[in-house]
Amino acid sequence: MLTCRLCGATDLRSFCDLGATPPCELFLTPEAAGRPEVTYPLHVRVCNACLLAQLPPEITPEETFSEYAYFSSFSSSWVEHARRFVDDAAARAGLGPESFVVEVASNDGYLLQHVVAEGIRCLGVEPSVNVGEAAREKGVPTLTAFLTPQTGARVRAEHGPADLVCANNVFAHIPDVVGFAQGLRALVADDGWVSVEVQHLLTLVERRQFDTIYHEHFQYYTLLTGQRALAAGGLTLVDVEPLDTHGGSIRMWARPDGAAGEPSERVREVLAAEAAAGLHTPQGHDGFAEAVSTVRDDLVSFLIGARRRGQRVVGYGAPGKGNTLLNYCGIRPDLLAYTVDRNPYKHGRLTPGTRIPIHDPERITRDRPDYVLVLPWNLRTELTEQLAHVHDWGGRLVFPIPSLEVV
Repeated sequence: MLTCRLCGATDLRSFCDLGATPPCELFLTPEAAGRPEVTYPLHVRVCNACLLAQLPPEITPEETFSEYAYFSSFSSSWVEHARRFVDDAAARAGLGPESFVVEVASNDGYLLQHVVAEGIRCLGVEPSVNVGEAAREKGVPTLTAFLTPQTGARVRAEHGPADLVCANNVFAHIPDVVGFAQGLRALVADDGWVSVEVQHLLTLVERRQFDTIYHEHFQYYTLLTGQRALAAGGLTLVDVEPLDTHGGSIRMWARPDGAAGEPSERVREVLAAEAAAGLHTPQGHDGFAEAVSTVRDDLVSFLIGARRRGQRVVGYGAPGKGNTLLNYCGIRPDLLAYTVDRNPYKHGRLTPGTRIPIHDPERITRDRPDYVLVLPWNLRTELTEQLAHVHDWGGRLVFPIPSLEVV
């Protein structure tokens, strides 16, 4: 029996069933290509009681994050996003030379490097050994650990309470929602600030972003369910910022219950928008699965048509979301010859499930394909500039979501 990991209810309804796929970040080496892959159901359900959209924890965070293929710093726009955040957060929280900042899931130091540059004491808490080492090489102090209430208490005892705790794009990655929120509360000072960035379920639904569903994302939040999750750890939502990142995210600002005060007008506005879209009722989540199947049908029809015309299509990027898209749509090398990625870790490997080869981006310039399917569509502005040269030989870019677009 499935149980809601936030409220404990057992009445859950289907939201989106994408079949069964391998974990999206387990890229295959050539030696592993002849061996079978383990797949897990990718079926999101919504709790009829508290409305949290969630995947059953088919795999553990330890399986995904002990060694991780995603390095945040390979996206220049994401590093710039982090720099702007540090500037804004320093002003909001009144950070100075005596302050202390902790980032949970700090990856390769993409954000805390800006805190270090400001001369502010900081610590990253990052479970992946390989990306944590990359952070330390940048001069970012990093503890290799998952955040639990015990980890939070240990960091607080050793380093003191944090004036600011950042948890950017990790709140969806933790199956123990309540324990993680309690860990945030253990880290933060009684008058401190907690910032949580997470993809917004409202935009996921409106823009048909089903490819952001994968096994390492255990939850999909509205502001309402994010508010409820934070409250389970003793944190009160006080403000929210809608963001364009990852196709549409929210940055939730929370404080310990005793220091919170009234929520901002923006909180009321975003909650009202969610309610108007139907996402504050269980039934309002219905219909997404049908919209997803339309995206699949249009993309596969385009790729089959290109093959029949003798035109070559390759991919750009090998993000986790791309692997959900490729597996759900059944796209393999006969329709997508290969993809490329800036991350050298992925070069020479194959995408999980679909076995599409991954090469260095220079391969596109040499091969001059007819079409380039952009898999990290959330970086559209950045990648459109990087791929402008494709038009020099008459090539065109293809964006699959929210609907098929060839430019």
